[in-house]
Amino acid sequence: MKIQKKFSVLVADDHKIVRHGLKKILEDEFSEVTIGEASRDTEIAEQLEKSKWDLVILDISMPGKSGLEVLKDIKATHPKIPVLILSMYPEEQFALRVMKSGASGYIRKDSAPEELVDAVNEILEGRKYISPTVMDILSDNVKKDGKVELSEILSDREYEIFMLIAQGKTVSEIAEILSLSVKTVSTHRTHILEKTKLKNNADIVMYAVRNKLLQ
Repeated sequence: MKIQKKFSVLVADDHKIVRHGLKKILEDEFSEVTIGEASRDTEIAEQLEKSKWDLVILDISMPGKSGLEVLKDIKATHPKIPVLILSMYPEEQFALRVMKSGASGYIRKDSAPEELVDAVNEILEGRKYISPTVMDILSDNVKKDGKVELSEILSDREYEIFMLIAQGKTVSEIAEILSLSVKTVSTHRTHILEKTKLKNNADIVMYAVRNKLLQ
């Protein structure tokens, strides 16, 4: 039996197959759900202006502005709309950052459909969806007594590139993944090294390994 709940949700992901998969899960589980779609930052802005949404499900990696930047834009212009972040990255990499930026939840793309449904239900009831893994990360952060991690001094885009470098991606590969020019990625890499005082890509990888940012 479908869950009796009427709401509207904007699904924002640059991959059509992902949007359709999310749409099917939601339509299969909820009785009255209106679903809109967006594939990049400009489309999200247009949808937010022309329609009223009860929830935004947002991919963290988007062409144009990153999902983190879009999240901050949404919270600045439509602070009452909850945002559920959908990501291919492990919680250790981005969950803390997005929750601090105002997200109402964080789930991975390889999560079971039931987790998506649980997250949507929690958020529509006015609560945040915090999985056990994210709860552990938040608790660990509180225990650090104000210690600032290197990743926290980077901008959202820099942090995203930082993590891709840590995963062994080349500048060209990162440019393709994020729909940026090679020159732009190289500039971000230079800023990352300057801000973190790390010397090269190998140092970035070692930092990520030591701080358990990689699975």
